[in-house]
Parts: sequence; structure tokens; C-alpha cells
Amino acid sequence: MTFISRLAIPACAALAAGFMTAALAETFPARPVRVVVGPGSDFPPRLIGQKLADAWGQQVIVDQRPGGGGAIAIEIAAKGSPDGYTWFLSTAVYTINASLHPGWPYSLVRDFAPVTLLATATFYLLLHPSVPAQSVSELIQLAREKPGQLNYSSAGPGTPPHLAGEMFKSMARVNIVHVPYKSAAASITDLLGAHVQISFQYAPTALPHYRSGKLRALAVTSAKRSATAPELPTIAESGLPGYEVIGWNGVHVPAGTPKPIVAKLSKDIVATLALPDVRERMLNVGLEVAANTPEQFANFVKTDVAHWAGLIKQAGIRAE
Repeated sequence: MTFISRLAIPACAALAAGFMTAALAETFPARPVRVVVGPGSDFPPRLIGQKLADAWGQQVIVDQRPGGGGAIAIEIAAKGSPDGYTWFLSTAVYTINASLHPGWPYSLVRDFAPVTLLATATFYLLLHPSVPAQSVSELIQLAREKPGQLNYSSAGPGTPPHLAGEMFKSMARVNIVHVPYKSAAASITDLLGAHVQISFQYAPTALPHYRSGKLRALAVTSAKRSATAPELPTIAESGLPGYEVIGWNGVHVPAGTPKPIVAKLSKDIVATLALPDVRERMLNVGLEVAANTPEQFANFVKTDVAHWAGLIKQAGIRAE
């Protein structure tokens, strides 16, 4: 009798803790939520945060910490309390850094729990209008005729636009020269000024210049045509089958956040992403809603880490 009661004590305690966590999830949130944002756009969390704030009656505060190539933001978020009140806007920057900076003390896979993917965005292969190529195949031919004479800009070494260019170089077997800048804005400014000829730019940055006609877009980097510009072919269908590079953003919370709270966050965020006006506003800035479950998001992140690791190894890219 005594033996049974001793076994029952921890079991009852665990059951009670489970009920308490579930009850907390039902009343969540009881105070403002903070979203830590590193490099990249804060548009998605601000848009979604306002909708959730209206539904919850609690503020969703966006805390932008862009320095250190993402190191500052991920450290702040990882050290947050695992209670659902600290979110992290995860992006491809962090799946790239898993290979580019293997000594980083924080990992999306190890130190965070996935909530949901928010949106994906293709990159646009942009040219200055002075470049005579009118298609991807013509650009490849031009690059082969002028090895080392065409430059492409990026927001810096190891950024997605840099890796998009390296994949293009490798698959097209061309010699175009990487010119890194300190930001996407600086890299596209020099493209507009014809100081460089080519750039792979994130859709929200590229769209205004493509729509205005100031820059020529040849293709998009996603595997399928983008809803942001369905008239543009993909690089894969333009002569480089298998080519794919996308940007994305999602929500993670510190590891150890109770599953009922993660489930509530996922449910509420996904419901917000399904609102027609949210989808339309996302699309207007070049983002395509891509909500999923925590389990699906976990697999997405692991696949993305492996994808970038292979490219970084193949191209011999090192952090600078």
C-alpha cells in the first residue's frame, strides 16, 4: 500500500502540473507579448501583432535588435522566459548561420521551439537596364563571354542574396564577381547607379524598383512562380533546373515553453494569417503567407539548415 502511494505521488503531481499548464494556456496572454526581431523586415510581426492585440486585449510589442548579423537578437530571445511571452522572428539568416558560424552559442533547432512559419519570399534576379541580356539564358551567355567582368551585389557575405549568387555561378558555370555591401539598401542603390550590374534581391526590396521599371527582373529564385509577379519565370525553368533559393520568416519561442501554450500561439497566429486583408497586405510587399504546424515548421527548419550547409560547403564560403 505504501509502495503504491509513493509511486502515485509524482504521477499525481505531473498530472496536476499538466492541468495547470493547460489552464494557463486558456487564459494566455495575461500581459504584453514581446517579439524579438533581428536583421530583416519587422512588417510581418507588426501586422500580425496588431491583429492579435485586438483579439487578445494585450499588446504585442516588436523589439528590433538588428546588430551583430542576428547574434544579438537570437541571444536575447533564447534567454527569454519559456512562458510564451517572448517570441523570436526567425529567418533564413539563422539557418545559414548554423553552417556559416558553427561556433554560435544558440541554435534554432536546439534552443527554440517552433510555432509556425509566417511567410516566404522569393528573390528577384535583377539587372541594371544597361545590361543587354533579356533572359536568364542571355545573361549566362553574356557572363561566359565576359568572365569576371560582371559584378553582383549583396547585403554582405553569407547573406541569402550572396548565396543565391553563388548557387547561380556554380550551376550556370559562370564567373561573376561578388561585391558585398553592409545592407540590402546599399547594394540596390549601387545597382541603380550601375556600379554593379546584377543583384539577387529579396522580393520586398526588389518589387518597387521592378514595378517602376528602374531595374529589369529576369526571373525569380523560388521553385515555383511567385504570386508577387507571376509573369516572371523561375531560374529553374529558365535553364537551371533544380535552382531554388527562398527567404522566409516564422515564429519561435524559447525551448521549454509548455506545449499547450505553443499550440495556442500557433492556432491564433495561423488564424490571423488566414484573414484576407492580412494575406493581401503581405502579398503587396512581396510576402506569401505560408502558415503551418509546429511539427511541419520544425521539419522545414531542419531541411533549410541542410540546404544551406550543402551550398556553403560546395561554394567554400566562410564568415568574414
